[in-house]
Amino acid sequence: MRDAYHEELDSISENLVEMARLVGSAIGRATTAMLDADLNLAESVIANDDKVDDLQRQLETRAIQLLARQQPVATDLRIVVTSLRMSADLERSGDLAQHVAKVARLRFPQSAVPRDLQATILEMGQLAQRLMAKAAEVIVTKDVDLALQLEQDDDKMDDLHRTLFQHLMDDRWKHGIETAVDVTLLGRYYERFADHAVSVARRVVYLVTGDYADEIDPAAAVQASTQAAPAKSADAS
Repeated sequence: MRDAYHEELDSISENLVEMARLVGSAIGRATTAMLDADLNLAESVIANDDKVDDLQRQLETRAIQLLARQQPVATDLRIVVTSLRMSADLERSGDLAQHVAKVARLRFPQSAVPRDLQATILEMGQLAQRLMAKAAEVIVTKDVDLALQLEQDDDKMDDLHRTLFQHLMDDRWKHGIETAVDVTLLGRYYERFADHAVSVARRVVYLVTGDYADEIDPAAAVQASTQAAPAKSADAS
């Protein structure tokens, strides 16, 4: 009975990792679709968001069943509750990748991004994908130190976001209002995507330590990561 219980907990974690990998891939593909004005790729990203939604529903069903049948406590309860919150972050990330793809579809056959901003948007897309890949790794490894690093990595996304606004506010902007709206929205989508990746990592910190990320002493975080059991919880019997 306990083996089946822990298999369900492991399945929840596997769902989260798969969601993170799907949305990380989606944001990268959506960025390519937008910069290259690739309609087929944009449509693929939009359609594939259903997979992320299905995984979230599966995870919620498993979590609710575990809460009802097993009444988990301590670490196991944190796993279930925190996983539900992470799945919401990941589902929203998928929506944001879909939004980027929809901008690409809307402006086809043109690119929504002016040539002089394409390098910045490409960097934002690549950074978003790396952040989500790191969040997936954090889910697998329960590495608190790595989780805390995402906060610093996200600073680069904030810098890129500010760069976009500097271009938009420049008196020499010559691309019109419609493009300005597109770029504003895109910047917001990438910035929020990165925030959700950071949120996932912060929730892993709470899962492992029982403390919130902004309350963690870095030295204690390393010790917590070392002691965290990746496969079985402290409540196993």
